[in-house]
Amino acid sequence: MSEDDRTRAMRSPGDGRPLPSRNDKPPANDGGPLSGGAPAHQRPSAPGPESAPTHLLPNASGPASPAGDAPRSAARVYGRQRSGDSPVRPLGRRDGPPGPGGPSGPSGPSRSRSPRRLPSWSTIAKIVAAVVALLLVVAVGLFFWIDSRLAGIDGVLDDYEGRPADTPGTNWLLVGSDSRKGLSAAQRRKLATGRAAGQRTDSMMLLHIPEGSDKPTLVSLPRDSAVTIPGKGRNKLNAAYAFGGPKLLARTVETVTGVHVDHYMEIGFAGFVGIVDAIGGVEIDVRAAVDDPKAGLKLKKGKQVLNGSQALGYVRTRKGGALPDFERTKRQRQFLGAVVKKAAGPGVLLNPFTSIPLAMSATDAVTVDSSTGALDMLSLGLAMGDSPVTTVVPFGGNEIAGGGSAIKWDRTRALALFDALKNDRPVPQEILDAG
Repeated sequence: MSEDDRTRAMRSPGDGRPLPSRNDKPPANDGGPLSGGAPAHQRPSAPGPESAPTHLLPNASGPASPAGDAPRSAARVYGRQRSGDSPVRPLGRRDGPPGPGGPSGPSGPSRSRSPRRLPSWSTIAKIVAAVVALLLVVAVGLFFWIDSRLAGIDGVLDDYEGRPADTPGTNWLLVGSDSRKGLSAAQRRKLATGRAAGQRTDSMMLLHIPEGSDKPTLVSLPRDSAVTIPGKGRNKLNAAYAFGGPKLLARTVETVTGVHVDHYMEIGFAGFVGIVDAIGGVEIDVRAAVDDPKAGLKLKKGKQVLNGSQALGYVRTRKGGALPDFERTKRQRQFLGAVVKKAAGPGVLLNPFTSIPLAMSATDAVTVDSSTGALDMLSLGLAMGDSPVTTVVPFGGNEIAGGGSAIKWDRTRALALFDALKNDRPVPQEILDAG
């Protein structure tokens, strides 16, 4: 390849400079610029109308300058002269700023992105409806699962001759037993429950849920109350459980109060601890410092969170107050209300890591009559979370019953209390003050 051929190959056809011809003669300049890409050797030596090439373009204004001396304002682009001295931009989209970062720059995208479309209201509504439906399915499934796990006791609330008639509202007999069932030897030592065999009632309460808008009423029944046990004579109330279990206890309570019991629920030591630990403890305002080695308890005064073992000692201790058994019933009511209120809170119920362990602990811990189901338990929880009015059966003095000293009820005031419950009325304030 000759030097001219190499020069011709390296030059751009549209750079405005003439290319050497094959016969080493410079082409004649007829005043018209060459169009881009036209080979110089096809240009005729002399212009003429009969031989005018079709690739010639009209002359730019003004005489052509030599290629080497052309000013920047007369630079040629694709065979045409252009005005201005700004740098030549490559062809491309003009919808963005030029340069490396713009759409027409070498590194920019070939086209602009369309804005992201937000989901429509109908789509959002469908998503919300699907989530709600899923939650309902889970709630219904959990409800039936809890109902299937409840342990029922047959015959607890069977009818008998002379049983009080059904009364307005709903009445629960809530019993805390001192059963050690489910506790290992190490747990019994830790909880200071002792090795007592059998099972006795450690606390008893009567909860009345009214039909109207009045608040529920929670009444403590001291376990050492002197009562007449059907078929057993005069004795302490907790002896009824020892003699005939839940069935005789429920019948005794109905007989001495005249209140028809609709539901029965019982919980032992092990279940008590499990429920408290399942909800992460419960906050209690301890009104006086407690140091009771027999209950395995040592607490300072003031608000504090109690774990399961501390809570068990708190409701069992007889330390403090001029009337230890009276103070004990107050602590039991205080603690029961605090547990139920926390368990029914959204922080526990809406958190599966606490609600599911709570449901398992509760169903393992409690025993109910055979007619009580999950809906009844839900009603109980809502009533306890409604800050019920709390009191104790009014009493005055002592008497000998069951071979020991027992609490004697104030008959007049006690009857006024139970009559209010039977007739679904609020308990008179003077009775509450007496309790």
